[in-house]
Amino acid sequence: MKAEFEMSDLGNLSYFLGIEFTKTYDGIFMHQRKYTYDVLERFQMNGCNLVSTPIEVGTAFDELEEDTSVDKTLDRQMIGCHRYVCNTRPNIAYGVGLVSRYMESSKKSNLLTANRILKYVKGTIGHGLMLPTKANNINHNMLGFSDADWCIDKSDKKSTTSYMFMLGGAPISWCSKKRRCGCIVLM
Repeated sequence: MKAEFEMSDLGNLSYFLGIEFTKTYDGIFMHQRKYTYDVLERFQMNGCNLVSTPIEVGTAFDELEEDTSVDKTLDRQMIGCHRYVCNTRPNIAYGVGLVSRYMESSKKSNLLTANRILKYVKGTIGHGLMLPTKANNINHNMLGFSDADWCIDKSDKKSTTSYMFMLGGAPISWCSKKRRCGCIVLM
């Protein structure tokens, strides 16, 4: 490629599009510590209290429920930042998906939940994804997890399902999304 295109070798990858890469003995650690600090500063949450979970158990929103409207732009900006942090933090995917569904009708309860996710991320700012090196990882097993919230959404009675697949202890695929139909078929 060097013969065809002008290139320069910048060495090992350390930072790309807000994602930091740190090479360790165990493998490559992907995280977004700097980006997360920037987001906390942007939304003036540097001094916020920490929480132990991204959302409270049983959190559900109802579009028909009366609640104070908030600035849609602020809500969308915060949720957009959360969606980007999901690239290295699959543990917040469910909560981010939940608040994303209600961006069109931004309510105070939605913004408070988005704030809670940010408080959780601040408390776990050193978390990320470890991609183990082949030499240090003798476990090459595939492991999968799945879960559902069993129709907690009151407005359409649809479930949110989630899954995560890990290969050799490293997450390789994850998703959290609302089902198209209201029922979940177990086999």
